[in-house]
Amino acid sequence: MISDATTTAGRTFRGVRGSSAPMTYTLIALCCLIFVLGPASGLTPAYGSGKALTLAQRAYFRHWGVIPADLFGAPVREALSPVTALFVHGSWVHLLGNMLFLFVFGVMTEERMGRVEFTLFYVGCGYLALLGYAAANTGSGQSLVGASGAISAVLGAFLFLFPRARVTSLLPFLFFLPLRFPAWIVLPFWAALQWLAASRAPEGPGVAYLAHVVGFCLGFGYAWVRYGRKARVRAAPAPALKGEKQP
Repeated sequence: MISDATTTAGRTFRGVRGSSAPMTYTLIALCCLIFVLGPASGLTPAYGSGKALTLAQRAYFRHWGVIPADLFGAPVREALSPVTALFVHGSWVHLLGNMLFLFVFGVMTEERMGRVEFTLFYVGCGYLALLGYAAANTGSGQSLVGASGAISAVLGAFLFLFPRARVTSLLPFLFFLPLRFPAWIVLPFWAALQWLAASRAPEGPGVAYLAHVVGFCLGFGYAWVRYGRKARVRAAPAPALKGEKQP
């Protein structure tokens, strides 16, 4: 059994390492693993249930999330909280919505940037997005978690680099059928998922919509400065699913 698990893990690692976007898949795996092991998933018996689980979730979010009121003036741990917050999510809806969009838009963006640049871009823009929100809400004591600011940056860069790309999206109200849309049409669904994540988790951490705006502007601006207009790919669709024809 252990041997089989080790073999499977090894194959998975080699597959990710040999893929065209290894860091996108690594980030998705890390976020999913951290969520499943944490109290927000409700899958770890060590955190208890009922009121005990709720208290554990609040303490967890405050420990690993960004608290604007504590960020400036702060010890080193607080200064690093925008990085740790990128890998913590408040609910299943929050996690799955973020990971879906990271997968859809992250692969092509990483292929264009390269794995090292993409990783620094993702973490840097995510950090600055949460920092921007904290700077505008210095008196807030609410914890903020999630990769939304970083993923918003990926969306901004993607729309600059691939303005006419069509991407495959899974829409829940259409029974998760894989449909292809222009990237700019998918953005309202991203915003709707963020709103839904916030409304479904009233006891959880806050959703920083300003961080989404900051992240998107940072991503678009970075791609514009870094690659310029001549680097834009006007008709580069995302890879089709197996058995699906390119438009």
